Amino acid sequence: MNTLTCFSLSITDHVAHLVLNKPEAMNTMHPTFWRELDTVLAHLHQTGTARALVISSTGKHFSAGMALETFGGAITMDDQSPEGRAAIFDLLTDMQATFTRLENLRIPVIMAIHGGCIGGAVDMVTAGCIRYATQDAFFCIQEINIGMVADVGTLQRLPKLVPLGVVKELAYTGRRMPAARAREVGLVNEVFESPAACLEGAMACAREIAGKAPLAVAGSKVMINYARDHTVADGLDYIATWQTGMFQPTDMLETFAAKAEKRLPEFQDLPPRPFGL
Repeated sequence: MNTLTCFSLSITDHVAHLVLNKPEAMNTMHPTFWRELDTVLAHLHQTGTARALVISSTGKHFSAGMALETFGGAITMDDQSPEGRAAIFDLLTDMQATFTRLENLRIPVIMAIHGGCIGGAVDMVTAGCIRYATQDAFFCIQEINIGMVADVGTLQRLPKLVPLGVVKELAYTGRRMPAARAREVGLVNEVFESPAACLEGAMACAREIAGKAPLAVAGSKVMINYARDHTVADGLDYIATWQTGMFQPTDMLETFAAKAEKRLPEFQDLPPRPFGL
């Protein structure tokens, strides 16, 4: 991978840790952010060596959301022309695709959130699997406060996570939801006293996941996401089809053998994928 400027990435014992590292800019999402996040996700998805991903941040806030320069090129175009409208559409769908890649990553994604999770950052964390937060964390659908509709995933994914009335309240008012309330409605799995404790909680969960059979974990993620968007009957049919082709008896045998021999199981990594998500 090329040198990253908006992030730092490390992989230890099959756990990847991606850190937003532009605290001086409150980790806002400018054009380089999107390019680098795409690169990181493609790398993790293709190599298969990481079995869980933790995303955390630096500075006072997790992220203040979109940087204005992200939209500068499209907004300054002639938005009365078909070409200008098409440019805005392309920009939005490109950003949407990046967070969909995060959602479709072969490995679970755990968010460790502190401080403000604002605007585009809510789009990002709702594409993850598990969200941990600090006591001082808050969530805000900031777009309504600047006269626009949230458009990169919040309004599509948040209703799958929390009651619809809660989504409407946040989307219409732009209020800040504190971590305790986010935990109460199910957006956050657990609340911690400090960023260090939150990160350790996320890493502990990631290490636990990394100790399981990677293909079984990946399959579980696929099935949970599929079940969210389909009927029970469709989900049952899909898991039967998937299991027919993907079930790996050697992982089950290794699990039984490790328990009998009082050791940790050793599993093969996910097979490399030469192409993107």
